[in-house]
Amino acid sequence: MGLTLTQKILEAHDVSGRKTESYSPGDPIFVKVDECITQDATGTMAWLEFEAIDLPEVKMPLVVSYIDHNTLQADFRNYDDHQFLRTIAAKKGAILSRPGNGILHQVNLENFARPGMIFLGSDSHTTTGGGVGAMAIGVGGLVIATSMAGEPFELKYPKVVKVHLTGALRRPWVTAMDVILEMLRRLGVKGGLKRVFEYSGPGIEKLTVPERATITNMGAELGATTSIFPSDHQTRHFLSAQGRPEEYQPLIPDDDAVYDEIIEMDLSELEPMVALPHSPGNVVKIRDLVERKPIEEILAKLPANVHVAVREHVSRLYQRELEIDQASVGSCTNASYLALATVSSILKGQTIASHVGMTVSPGSKNVLAQMAKENLLEHIVDAGARLLEATCGPCIGMGQCPPTNGISVRSFNRNFFGRSGEKSAGSFLLSAPSAALFAVRGKLVDPLSENDIHPDIFDEPEKFITAKNMFIYPVDASLRDNVKVIKGPNIKDCPVNEPLPSEIHGPVLLRTGDDITTDDIMMAGTKVLPLRSNIPAIAEFVFNPVDETFVKRAVEMNPDHKRRVFFIVGGENYGQGSSREHAAIAPMWLGLAGVIAKSVARIHRDNLIQWGMLPLEFTESSDYDGIEGGDELNLGGLDNLMGGTNQLVLRNKSKNTEIPVILDVSDKEIEMLKAGGALPYVKKKVLNRNA
Repeated sequence: MGLTLTQKILEAHDVSGRKTESYSPGDPIFVKVDECITQDATGTMAWLEFEAIDLPEVKMPLVVSYIDHNTLQADFRNYDDHQFLRTIAAKKGAILSRPGNGILHQVNLENFARPGMIFLGSDSHTTTGGGVGAMAIGVGGLVIATSMAGEPFELKYPKVVKVHLTGALRRPWVTAMDVILEMLRRLGVKGGLKRVFEYSGPGIEKLTVPERATITNMGAELGATTSIFPSDHQTRHFLSAQGRPEEYQPLIPDDDAVYDEIIEMDLSELEPMVALPHSPGNVVKIRDLVERKPIEEILAKLPANVHVAVREHVSRLYQRELEIDQASVGSCTNASYLALATVSSILKGQTIASHVGMTVSPGSKNVLAQMAKENLLEHIVDAGARLLEATCGPCIGMGQCPPTNGISVRSFNRNFFGRSGEKSAGSFLLSAPSAALFAVRGKLVDPLSENDIHPDIFDEPEKFITAKNMFIYPVDASLRDNVKVIKGPNIKDCPVNEPLPSEIHGPVLLRTGDDITTDDIMMAGTKVLPLRSNIPAIAEFVFNPVDETFVKRAVEMNPDHKRRVFFIVGGENYGQGSSREHAAIAPMWLGLAGVIAKSVARIHRDNLIQWGMLPLEFTESSDYDGIEGGDELNLGGLDNLMGGTNQLVLRNKSKNTEIPVILDVSDKEIEMLKAGGALPYVKKKVLNRNA
């Protein structure tokens, strides 16, 4: 039996040397990692964690620390973090990408990602690397820290889904963004759980690496472990154009490879799509809105739990005659040369509508330089768009907040409630060409019916600008003792949880619905990002978008920050979205013992375990209805946990009922939980190894 791409890469990296046929989906597999990447919003804590492990240098081939999120200089705290990241990278043997060099996923794709490698990133959109044939996985910062310490990476053996593409995109108005939006329309934000998506078929022949990277980047919104394309002629061209021809290697699945599922998609049938507020899974055709399809007809295509928000924002859109306030192009999803060159040709000779503010954020300094070299920036600036620096920017709420009750169209990957910086606003996700067209027209129109604006269709250059002057490479190992790590007053040591007790008592401090995101748990934006290196300070914002009383109630019952004093109950897909481990660390600091949910999203589930908390799931989803906020719970038997599926009994003392729950963990995860998390677990291993 032949192997899929996923199976080939996992088998080549399996530290046990086992063959792929010996694994079933869900089995733990340990693999060696070729690269780790971090960014400043999550990476500052990851480097504090690595520092706490107390190793002189990183124990893996390549580590790159990027500064791309927390770059809006509101006060000293941003720059203090940057100084810490610069000096700790020099001290520990990592490469630093300076602020202004670009967004980590775009820059890593251009400089370091290569076919067949496995790399981890402290950002959920690390999956971008699948566009070049790498197995790239987003994880929490503590996983990065322990991987940099030499620990093999443990993951659940995934199901592999073949996405067979035929036909060709109707460029320039139908783009790779519409491919992934169509996937989200079909599968929703939970459709990729425990899965890797492998794209194949004749439809991929004309998809460039940056277009493939758009698809794999936003595959994170499906909940997928990762997504990947073969390494073929498009990969060879991209690597050669980036000055890295020697890193190309062909990598395709075997003809007789067997997949767990197969999805068919004809690219010729796609049309411009849009994700409605407040979820990337709320996808409809742009034409449905332009034609004023009845709201009930639109709602019928979406899950019931999103109807209230969608109804509000679509109603507002219709009342305003489809008029928008803001258009933003960029983010790690749609900020490549090809995306921005198309935007430039749309804006050529045009003027942004007077009531619309438009911003454009290049994905990297080299993309910006390429645009300048080809005189493409002038069309963007002349049209009235504002050119921002090469960072994440508005995508994570760092500037460019839309107005009260505003309508913002964005070529980004997430539109969670409040993520833009304004809770009353609605963010609509779509392609970069659609966003540019709407900025000119001042409202939503059907791109396929556009008669007056005729954008160019671009090919990739034979050679990109490949300057590397914004990387700081580590000093020689013999000189690292002389490097002083600089920590400003806002940078605090990372907390450590207590060992797992045999029994936990505590109330349900919060009961949530389905699809709670890490943005709901720990918001993004200008208020919070500068606090990522200060857990006591950032903990004051836990669950702020959902329940502004949460922190006050937690502190009242746990003023001394003793651990494990309350539970949170959640619905389906609790913790979806970003990889930010602060959504686990800060609740831990407040006293979270564990989460009991219908299901817990992969990265957040791992983060809870990494920080010594229990990700419990109901045996029967209906038991969720038997617990209310304030109920006093008791969970025993924690001294008898074993690797595998643990059947535990949760006693609801308030209602005098017993509820069966499941804790599904590996042997290693049991040891981490018992130690109080990965940090004390790995530190003990390092001490024993060096003894």
